[in-house]
Amino acid sequence: MRQIEKLLEWLDKGTCNFLAVETIKKELENAGFKELKQGDKWDVEANGKYYMTKNDSAVFAFVVGTAPIAETGFRVISAHSDSPCFKIKPNAEIYGDGGVVSLNVEKYGGGILYTWFDRPLSISGRILVKGKDALHPQTKLVDLRKPVATVPHLAIHFNRRVNEGNPLSVQKDMKPVIGYFSQEEIIDARSKGGFVKKMLAEALEVEPEEIIDYELCLYPFEKAAQVGMNNEYFQSARIDDLSMAFAGLEALLCECDRTSDATRVLAVFDNEETGSGTKQGAASPVLRDMMERLILLTSGDKEGIYRAIPNSFMISADDAHAWHPNYNEKYDPTNHPVIGGGPVVKINANCKYMTDGFGSAVFRSLCKEAGVNCQYFVNHSDVAGGSTLGNISSAQFDMPGVDMGNAIWAMHSARETAGVSDHLDAVKVFRKFFQGEK
Repeated sequence: MRQIEKLLEWLDKGTCNFLAVETIKKELENAGFKELKQGDKWDVEANGKYYMTKNDSAVFAFVVGTAPIAETGFRVISAHSDSPCFKIKPNAEIYGDGGVVSLNVEKYGGGILYTWFDRPLSISGRILVKGKDALHPQTKLVDLRKPVATVPHLAIHFNRRVNEGNPLSVQKDMKPVIGYFSQEEIIDARSKGGFVKKMLAEALEVEPEEIIDYELCLYPFEKAAQVGMNNEYFQSARIDDLSMAFAGLEALLCECDRTSDATRVLAVFDNEETGSGTKQGAASPVLRDMMERLILLTSGDKEGIYRAIPNSFMISADDAHAWHPNYNEKYDPTNHPVIGGGPVVKINANCKYMTDGFGSAVFRSLCKEAGVNCQYFVNHSDVAGGSTLGNISSAQFDMPGVDMGNAIWAMHSARETAGVSDHLDAVKVFRKFFQGEK
């Protein structure tokens, strides 16, 4: 199945938010999409394929429809590029006995910490080097693509009750070790700004002193793979939410050359795992600004955005919790989706999701037209749920929509599990949504 092979390749390339967006950009450009810079003057036309990025970590791709946008609205699939991980702090090196060097890290998002122990870890992110002036540093993306660190667990002999519960401190327990070095090597590295800058400089073929700053994350250096007796599952880091971002990308690439009256948008935000409250997050006006700009460019209608929004629809795509065979008591007794059961509509009475009856009906109808099954996720009534992109985006525009995702196990683990058939079904539904009216 080429779609699954492609998904696994994309997951392996998208080792952090910046690399995920870079992966999407390359696929868009291969399909003929033209990049637009937010600070430039735009020139767009019907059936034109374009994209813009924000902060190198969010991307917004769109195909301009043939009808006035105010009349047909936007068809939006949103997802996010970030996943829980560990970010490397400035002045990261911590020196210990025997020349052992660890890294000072900070937890990003709400990951399952103990899943990060005793794994080969690598480093990816972006580096800022000198540009034309102080206000315009140059960005370079980096992925070391080799295991350079590990977080070693304490032996059970020093904590016999570890399997009865083991509270963890990020500052104490989760420091990754990058090796042991001689005093001469340590002195040399310190003279070049430390081991982190030394590694980055070697990878990018620049001098360490050229590196002004960095945003780096650790990621598990293990390839995505299919598992199960019939290869019915796939496992990887960052399935939440890159699997949904890449399903939306696959659908847009398949349908982008189809003429449609509607303007179709793939919006991949950043920082969902930390609340979306950034300039590249779903709580920012970045998507609304882009939509308003497109209406003004294509029609000059200053009131067009107000008519377009109620004629639009958003599929907020963020993975859902799959029923776990070992923990039946954690789930709602009648609304717990299973892996392999199809895409999941996410519902919450306290409005943690944007889904209402209208949005659910639209999405379920799309699933029926696409020939795929659809499931519900509702929290156990005694368990508070999280939120996601849909209701956060609603603070910027009152667009109708639905929160959905595919059912996965071990959400926010260093390695998550999802269903092959569910991914294929999500792409089918997204394609149906993007087909619009001819």
